[in-house]
Amino acid sequence: MTGTPFWKSKSLSDMSSSEWESLCDGCGRCCLHKIEDIDTGDIAFTNVSCRYLDLGSCQCSDYKGRQRNVSDCVELAPKNIRSLKWLPETCAYRLLDEGKDLYWWHPLVSGKDETVHDAGISVRRKAISEDDVEDIEDYVQEWLREKPDIFDRS
Repeated sequence: MTGTPFWKSKSLSDMSSSEWESLCDGCGRCCLHKIEDIDTGDIAFTNVSCRYLDLGSCQCSDYKGRQRNVSDCVELAPKNIRSLKWLPETCAYRLLDEGKDLYWWHPLVSGKDETVHDAGISVRRKAISEDDVEDIEDYVQEWLREKPDIFDRS
């Protein structure tokens, strides 16, 4: 008999650092550049990734140094999740903060790191590194706003 998973029994602020880190599904969406309209505050999503995002694994290649090397890299914390309106609807931090459960493809639920990629949630094979881009505005992507239709598994 197994106990209740930690993400169902603890608040975000009560989680250990290893529990907190394990909530990241490895989709890489938060590492994509966004363009904010200065007048309206609207956010356009691009498929241009930070140079440190490994486009195969969708993991940061310099996780420990990310804040030092990328001035606008946002460190997710229980206190700022609600204010980060650009977090994907699929983001575990956002879901749990909103009182929702994790989806079937989340590695903590499936037991496999690859399900986030297999389900098409990650940016694997969809993103391009900022090192290979001249004009970021050419890479605005509407699919990043759309809710994938594979959320529920029957």
